[in-house]
Amino acid sequence: MTIDQILVIIGSISFASWVAWYFWFSEKKAIMIKSGQDGFQEAVIKVKGGYSPDILIFETGKPIKLNFIREETAACSEEVIFSDFNKKATLTPYKTIPVELKIDQPGEYGFQCSMGMLKGKLIVH
Repeated sequence: MTIDQILVIIGSISFASWVAWYFWFSEKKAIMIKSGQDGFQEAVIKVKGGYSPDILIFETGKPIKLNFIREETAACSEEVIFSDFNKKATLTPYKTIPVELKIDQPGEYGFQCSMGMLKGKLIVH
């Protein structure tokens, strides 16, 4: 084996390791949302290849407003579904679409696109 081949193999293994760490083992950061003057716990979620932020923390019993901004036209991100609340919203590209919830029970509640590829989580305590 030549030195070039060895370097290509080492580089490929390093890159594959980084990809595995980034997508499967990196720590997800949760964002704590506080109430605004109108009483809503309000968050802006950008939709582009995923939800950002994708983990949000709220207080129980206070109204929640999630403002989704879809920054793409991919079919997968066209709809957001909150199956625990039997609620869904159609996300128009490049517009802000508000979704209001009131969660009275602490717990973890998921949301996702219609294909189940984009996922997020609301943590209520």
